[in-house]
Amino acid sequence: MERSGAIGRCPVQEQRARWERKRARTARELLETERRYQEQLGLVATYFVGILRAKGTLRPAERQTLFGPWELIYGASQELLPYLEGGHWGQGLESFCPHLELYTQFAANAERSRTTLQEQLKKNKRFRRFVRLQEGRPEFGSLHLQDLLPLPLQRLQQYENLVMALAENTGPHSPDHQQLTRAARLISETVQRVHSIGQKQKNDQHLQRIQALLSGRQAKGLTSGRWFLRQGWLLVVPPRGEPRPRMFFLFSDVLLMAKPRPPLHLLQSGTFACRALYPMAQCQLQRVFGHSGGPCGGLLSLSFPHETLLLMCTDQEELLRWHHSLTLAISLAQHLVLAGNESLLNEIQPNSMLSEEYILSRGSRSWREKATPCGGRRSLSYGLASLSCWSCLMLLCLWESSQAHLRSGTVISGLLLSSLAKEAQGLQTQLPGQQS
Repeated sequence: MERSGAIGRCPVQEQRARWERKRARTARELLETERRYQEQLGLVATYFVGILRAKGTLRPAERQTLFGPWELIYGASQELLPYLEGGHWGQGLESFCPHLELYTQFAANAERSRTTLQEQLKKNKRFRRFVRLQEGRPEFGSLHLQDLLPLPLQRLQQYENLVMALAENTGPHSPDHQQLTRAARLISETVQRVHSIGQKQKNDQHLQRIQALLSGRQAKGLTSGRWFLRQGWLLVVPPRGEPRPRMFFLFSDVLLMAKPRPPLHLLQSGTFACRALYPMAQCQLQRVFGHSGGPCGGLLSLSFPHETLLLMCTDQEELLRWHHSLTLAISLAQHLVLAGNESLLNEIQPNSMLSEEYILSRGSRSWREKATPCGGRRSLSYGLASLSCWSCLMLLCLWESSQAHLRSGTVISGLLLSSLAKEAQGLQTQLPGQQS
């Protein structure tokens, strides 16, 4: 009996049954979450957008900035839900795909929406009282407006996971297969665009923060059009004397070295003065020592056409992170140079760069602090200031996903630091291209 039952079971039929169970489970989850999603969209549309429009608590421009295309997204969900309730998954999702552009617009406005909400809650007493009153309604439970605003972007990620699972577990001979496959592809493309928009917004925040840390006329516009990679303290090993701690900001195309302003400075305390800007397309990176992974840190050599920069770090993990980030920046910059992407050259503002002589030369301290804007000639190495191509965006996104957060290097003093400095100075005299 057991043998005849085993022979009677068909692996193909069992696989189809498993697919059908997964498809039914995914379809049920999509329907239930869509109902909850539409309910929350309706709460905001009714108790916030509609009432604010009627009362005039916010000006129309402020209301539009705060909520973006919220009501249109709510309408798209209202159109989709009847299809899902009737079991017409392919037809409903295919008709929903033209509305995906609304989610891209919502993502582009997300940062301005958060800023507007914070400003209005801080400055507008009527709006603050209104938000508190609406959030106290029993329909909202414990939800707040700032918790509900990111809801469409969170739902878009759920759409991708659920629709892709639905398409994968739908047989190729099903009438919904082509429609579901097409919808899954369009939703996945929209998610990628939204992710790129979010990465650019985070990068813009980093650039604004760094630009606020840099003081002096020569620092204006240094961060515009660039992609931020990391920052931290490193020790610069000179030909003679003790190592000097400097703050380094690594971008996609340049390495910026800055010196902290005196803490007792009347106007610019807590900021940094830009000392040099190094183009990564012309950099050759070498790890001088620190390969063993011991507790003593290590030394990195960055060779440029007219200067060799020795950077020391006493933290081995931080050294490895800097080596990884510098390698990425060099590969990105050199890739664009080899590809001859001259279209990026037209996007550079002359005042956003220091002079080529200032960047590549190492003179006296008083002379090096006199930065002048570039002239009419634009070097190809400086055409990397604006990385807007999709390939660079994807590489940077991959890098950011592998780096959980930024950590700054620490500078310690004592016997360990002095011994590392002496060894680094001895090695520096043997490196080619070093000027005194």
